[in-house]
Amino acid sequence: MTLTYTSYLKIDELLTLQEPESDEHDEVLFIIIHQVYELWFKQLLHELDRLCRLLREGEAPPALHALKRILTILKLAVAQTDILETMTPLEFVSFRDRLETASGSQSFQFRELEFLLGLKQSSFLEDFDPDSEGRNRLKKRLVEPTVWDALGSYLLRRGYAVPTDLLQRDVTQQVKPSTGMQAVLLRVYREDPEAMELCERLVDLDEGVQEWRYRHVKMVERTIGAKQGTGGSSGVRFLRRTLFNPAFPDLWAIRSEL
Repeated sequence: MTLTYTSYLKIDELLTLQEPESDEHDEVLFIIIHQVYELWFKQLLHELDRLCRLLREGEAPPALHALKRILTILKLAVAQTDILETMTPLEFVSFRDRLETASGSQSFQFRELEFLLGLKQSSFLEDFDPDSEGRNRLKKRLVEPTVWDALGSYLLRRGYAVPTDLLQRDVTQQVKPSTGMQAVLLRVYREDPEAMELCERLVDLDEGVQEWRYRHVKMVERTIGAKQGTGGSSGVRFLRRTLFNPAFPDLWAIRSEL
């Protein structure tokens, strides 16, 4: 059979994946937006895995190119919030009860992104059924090194005295600030323009994720206010606790020392 646009992209199958639980007009938009988010999460994971590999191999130029793509995708993901915000609270309420226990907190790909960035919490595994795809993937991510660990390997290759406690840390735990690593980064910023540019793009990445969280919180707040979130979560109260939690705290800490 000749390969066509439709067969290559599985368009026939793709267009059957939107199955609203109601006859409300806006539910189709709600489904498509979240399906598109999941596709972008898949691509971000694909790109971040490559970024980690390039950093470990000391390949700065392609790593910078990978970061450029990651940051561009992240900006698009943030911008998609504008589309969701065209839906009024009344339009969302018209089908919200049909979502039952479904919640964005059940996105295992977003949890994978958090884990890969170093924002690890093993308790998140409990949100997924044993032996489910989501739980198995998170278990794998939990024991894998993060983007921050890959940066440490990159700097070690360039001759920097990366602290042993970073190189040998328990990767199942969230990245914590390190005065030793901050001293290394200060030297990088003062002496090594190429490595500094990589670090600055990681700051962009960290800031971009925090921007996405903020836009998501405000979108939820303007849609449901202080109501309980779908799936039984505390809604906006829970989401606010995720704000201003950097993935790379050392890159922020050194700002006041430069």
